[in-house]
Amino acid sequence: MIDNSDLKERIRTGLLSFPVTAFNSDGDFAPKPFAAHLEWLSSYPVAGLIVAGGTGEMFSLTPSEIVEVVKTAKQTQPDAPIIAGCGYGTRMACELAQSIEAAGGDGILLLPHYLIGAPQEGIEARIRAVCKSTKMAVIVYNRGQARVTAETLERLADDCPNLIGFKDGTGDIDTVRRVTLKLGNRLSYIGGMPTHELFAQAYRGAGMPTYSSAVFNFVPEIALRFHKAFTAGDDATCEQLLADFYYPFATIRDRQSGYAVSAVKAGVILRGFEAGPVRSPLTDLTDEEMEMMKDLIETSS
Repeated sequence: MIDNSDLKERIRTGLLSFPVTAFNSDGDFAPKPFAAHLEWLSSYPVAGLIVAGGTGEMFSLTPSEIVEVVKTAKQTQPDAPIIAGCGYGTRMACELAQSIEAAGGDGILLLPHYLIGAPQEGIEARIRAVCKSTKMAVIVYNRGQARVTAETLERLADDCPNLIGFKDGTGDIDTVRRVTLKLGNRLSYIGGMPTHELFAQAYRGAGMPTYSSAVFNFVPEIALRFHKAFTAGDDATCEQLLADFYYPFATIRDRQSGYAVSAVKAGVILRGFEAGPVRSPLTDLTDEEMEMMKDLIETSS
């Protein structure tokens, strides 16, 4: 397992990848196609892989499938940091974190609890319990019904040495700025909006120097070009890539709810990998939309 402090530094400014989870025609996890896709991605430099995350359909995987995804990723990329999605209720999240650790994972991305809203004290208690259940690094995903305040995060950071990161998917720049100012170098900060490149420059101003990229799944060259320009403060290149690729991609993505995942998996398939269908309640792109994706990849590559 990679040392937690080392992992925190690795992800501080590096690009993070969210691999899709490959399924076969019956909708079951397909380890070989998943491994083949990871092998292809491994030729491009990233700070870490977040498997079975949002783009990896963690919400549609059983706990045992998440463990199999982690094992396959670790076998395929033994030297790469493997961070896994983890979530649901507190006890389930704790058990899942322990299973991910036993499977060779290096850390978890703690996704929101399921369905119900909760007070800040309850959200804090859940995060603390999960951190205490494992020695692995924990990254809190601030999203949905699991939003934390800067004060909550400060208490958790003081109490949980393995809490290394804060990822935001809310778009609430005020909270993000409060967190980055209050916590400083104690945590690494990751932008986590859907197709975060669309928001990266605004988040940089709030103290978030990096992000996770879903499109890295199928256009790693473009994803790395954008990240390099973003890191260098080359806004002209970022804006050109936004105009030429990211906003046209967002136009396809926004045609249907859930396409933030479905369109990425479609892109992986169009690059020649057997990623399989998405699981319900998500739906796959239509034939017309697949052609739109094909044209975008061909014109942008």
